[in-house]
Amino acid sequence: MTRSTITGTAPPEAGATDPGRTTAAVPRTGRLTPWLVLALVVLAGSAVLALTIGPANITAAEVLGSTRYHVLTWLAEHGLGFLDPGENPLSRIRDAIVWEGRAPRLFTAAAVGAGLALSGAVMQAITRNPLADPYLLGVSSGAALGAVAVLLLGFTLALPLAAFIGALAALGATLALAGIGGRLTPSRTILAGIAVAQGASALVSFAIVASAQGDSYREIINWLLGSVAGASWSSVAIAVGALVLIGTVLLASARTLDAFTFGDTAAASLGVHVTRTRWLLLTITALLVGAMVAVSGSIGFIGLVVPHVVRLLLGARHARLLPVAALVGAVFLLWADTGARTFFAPSEVPVGILTAAIGAPVFAWLLLRTRGQS
Repeated sequence: MTRSTITGTAPPEAGATDPGRTTAAVPRTGRLTPWLVLALVVLAGSAVLALTIGPANITAAEVLGSTRYHVLTWLAEHGLGFLDPGENPLSRIRDAIVWEGRAPRLFTAAAVGAGLALSGAVMQAITRNPLADPYLLGVSSGAALGAVAVLLLGFTLALPLAAFIGALAALGATLALAGIGGRLTPSRTILAGIAVAQGASALVSFAIVASAQGDSYREIINWLLGSVAGASWSSVAIAVGALVLIGTVLLASARTLDAFTFGDTAAASLGVHVTRTRWLLLTITALLVGAMVAVSGSIGFIGLVVPHVVRLLLGARHARLLPVAALVGAVFLLWADTGARTFFAPSEVPVGILTAAIGAPVFAWLLLRTRGQS
């Protein structure tokens, strides 16, 4: 990604500005390890607690005991176990509630939240735009178009694949449009993404008005608002697999993203091949977003708000920002989905409604808090 290693310099921390400018008080540095450990502990504790929430009477001890039973049983079946798994503390029905109902959507929500927060932080760095979010390149609208097409045709099982293909098509259209007649710049990329997103959204609206009715209409609206209610272990495999494979690449690009925060000229002087690197990072970030949208629909505000909150705590260095933002995004969406399935029980609302209800006022607070900064 770079022609030489970037060393000895770092971007201004969050809140750091030119001499003489008055800004809001923001931490200039933040040690990664304590925050990383804290976020991991909170995520693990949240996962166990969330699995106990619901109409079935299940305790945290039973969840942990059942987890131990299934892990040791799996190891024994594959010739790797040396401990007796004992008895499952959950009955067959309650075990199915946890591991076939709650667990897949919990792990999917956590992976999607992490992926969107990570993608949002990368997009904000590449485009140098604090309002950038994971859907900047029209990926969400393209995925929505693919999903709506298969829902109207009745091929529900093909929804993740169709959404991912739609996301890739939107990405290709955006990058092609942004690169026509010149180099790929942040402003051209943003404008191209807006154009592609509006075009795809218009086609989605036309398809709904012209064809949707009854159950298909409700399925489409539910997907467009964002939901992990139908998540299965295959959804977990898609979301976690994409997060591990692509997320690792993005985490390894922290120094390059630091260079981008200075601007293209400064990044080039630090050894970054600006155009090629921007194309590459935009593409792999959009692939990650496409995989997340394919299993959850369009869930807003996570990729926009979470990076800003973490940046206030840890500063702008991406080696710190990216991993902690991913964990905070996972915790946030995990609890948002838990609320979506329990607040209005026995009915539930799409989780995208809750993330918007929480994210909008938080983002407004961030704007007010940093109103003195450029």
